[in-house]
Amino acid sequence: MKNFFIGLCVAGMLSPVGMSAAGGDIEMERFISSLLEKMTLEEKVGQLSQCSGGFATGPDNTQISRTEEVGKGLLGSMLNVCGVKETRKFQEAAMKSRLKIPMLFGMDVIHGFRTGFPLPLAEAASFDLEAIKMGARCSAREAAAAGLHWTFAPMVDIGWDARWGRVMEGAGEDPYYGAKVAAARVCGLQGDDLSADSTILACIKHFVGYGAVVAGKDYNSVDMSWGHFANFYMPPYKAGVEAGAATVMSAFNDFENRPCTGNEDLLRGLLKEKWGFQGFVVSDWGSVGEMVNHRYAKDQKEAANKAIMAGLDMEMVSECYAQNLADLVREKKVPEALLDDAVRRILEQKYKLGLFDDPFRYCNEERERTVIGAERSRREARYMAERSVVLLKNEGAVLPLASSVRRVALIGGLSKSQKDMCGSWTCADESKVVTLYEAMQERGVEVDFHEGYDLEIFSTLLKMHT
Repeated sequence: MKNFFIGLCVAGMLSPVGMSAAGGDIEMERFISSLLEKMTLEEKVGQLSQCSGGFATGPDNTQISRTEEVGKGLLGSMLNVCGVKETRKFQEAAMKSRLKIPMLFGMDVIHGFRTGFPLPLAEAASFDLEAIKMGARCSAREAAAAGLHWTFAPMVDIGWDARWGRVMEGAGEDPYYGAKVAAARVCGLQGDDLSADSTILACIKHFVGYGAVVAGKDYNSVDMSWGHFANFYMPPYKAGVEAGAATVMSAFNDFENRPCTGNEDLLRGLLKEKWGFQGFVVSDWGSVGEMVNHRYAKDQKEAANKAIMAGLDMEMVSECYAQNLADLVREKKVPEALLDDAVRRILEQKYKLGLFDDPFRYCNEERERTVIGAERSRREARYMAERSVVLLKNEGAVLPLASSVRRVALIGGLSKSQKDMCGSWTCADESKVVTLYEAMQERGVEVDFHEGYDLEIFSTLLKMHT
């Protein structure tokens, strides 16, 4: 199987037709081909480079001003920048660049944007694919109104180890159902037409096998056979691609003793060649640079070489591409045609979003004001919450509480915590969260509240494990 994938990789590298991701859109092909001819080597590398412009969602964060680089066309994407005011600032800088190539803004919008939805695992417990799709649609609508074009979701990793904290972000243990949920979320986020200003790019992650990390520890290794992967872990990734996901994220972990970010059998062989994936592949946070930590690359230059040759199109944060890729092309260690393929794939998604027609189409302050937190979003979130409730036992029909109930004992600190009511990996505004404790009081119920256990000790034990 390994030799088969390597053969596919070589064929793809040598064939210009095989590297075109344009599909049947002749006008898009012509536009992007013309743009590529005008781009310098440095500008091409810039399209493959993404930096963080806000808070850190990984172990390393480069906190420097980026507007100058954007204005020179040396940066094509940013994450963790949101809000019309902020995204417009960087988009205006991009419009001062020589070729005026618009920026792409992404963020982890996992279960709702400002209007919070149940955790993805809870949504999956509803077994209601239409409701799950609706939740993703709402997430996209609000995120797009905040100037975002792209979310790093859905996470489709199958997780069997409850010690892995990110099980909350997936759809559980079953590959068949996981595949159905993956497709529903992709369709909800991207809709039928990416040029609609209420849709955003979806991202299938983490490719591959991140849910199988040893002992449930993040960033750990994965050890499995191809057969086990194909039967139990692969279906949701493939379903997401077949549903039309615009992007795929490479995983932190290794697979067959090679980091997924530099694994050509996975990225170029399986994903792009065998499955015919037409979008682009982005690294996870800093995972190109982390190939040095894996001892798979001796330095960042070799890491950049291995990643681009493997089929990794856009690098998130670690800047190995920005600092080394142009030199690698000049030194003939990386074919420029391979670089062009990666650039083309990214430009195509910007084209499909309509950003070349109007770079500011996602920067509408009125839409931001009226769409985010609208009654429609809250109504949809309530519906999804109702569908997601799981009761192992409801003896005596205790729930829902009857109107005659006037006094309740409420035990557990989370029921009084705005932050924890939001759930993990949230974009919601904590200050607007109504806790269970507050809600019961507002209903006129007398609440006897007790902490029950020490949350700080519990949190410390979790951190010791992860």
